[in-house]
Amino acid sequence: MTPDQRQRIRDRHRDALLRHGWHPNALYWSTTTVQETCFAVLAEAGLRPCDHLLDVGCGFGDLAAFLRRHGHDIDYTGIDLSPDLITAGRERYPGIDLREGDLFEIDPPPQSYDVVMLSGSLNEALNDEGDYARRCIRRMFDSSRRILAFNLLDARNAWVASRPDLQSFQPQEMLEFCQTFAAHCELREGYLDNNFTLFLYRQPPAASA
Repeated sequence: MTPDQRQRIRDRHRDALLRHGWHPNALYWSTTTVQETCFAVLAEAGLRPCDHLLDVGCGFGDLAAFLRRHGHDIDYTGIDLSPDLITAGRERYPGIDLREGDLFEIDPPPQSYDVVMLSGSLNEALNDEGDYARRCIRRMFDSSRRILAFNLLDARNAWVASRPDLQSFQPQEMLEFCQTFAAHCELREGYLDNNFTLFLYRQPPAASA
């Protein structure tokens, strides 16, 4: 990601936050229901009590609140490019660990988190044929001890495919890419018509339980 692209993302979120305040629209989710539908699928990855979880592109840190509200006792860290979202998140959720920066800037050590998650933060078109997204996915997996879970926009959806500002992928192609480095991968579809989720495991879930 170039410095100009990073600044564009920061500026877009600053403008959206000024317009919408603390609301999923400031993160470019259409509704709270859509945001939390994606969170609910991520939560199916196989969390354990006290898992150390890294949320990449965390926005306000809403994922932490969602997981805890649904009974997941996690040790949460969130990172995001936008200083404005991080500041707003710290005000909304005092005490959670939110850090400003890009994944590659923060550079977490290999296998430093039990679980890494990402929801919605690879949806902006960077005009690089998905190169940054693939590097980010691989880097996130390297940072996880057990599980990486993330969602992407589905290129088969006509509305998504018509939007030049959005980055989308073919689910089967992304599954095959992830299978080149993860021991076990699972694809989740059907919960929304324009989104899919991938779970990547260092060991098959039954073996790691």
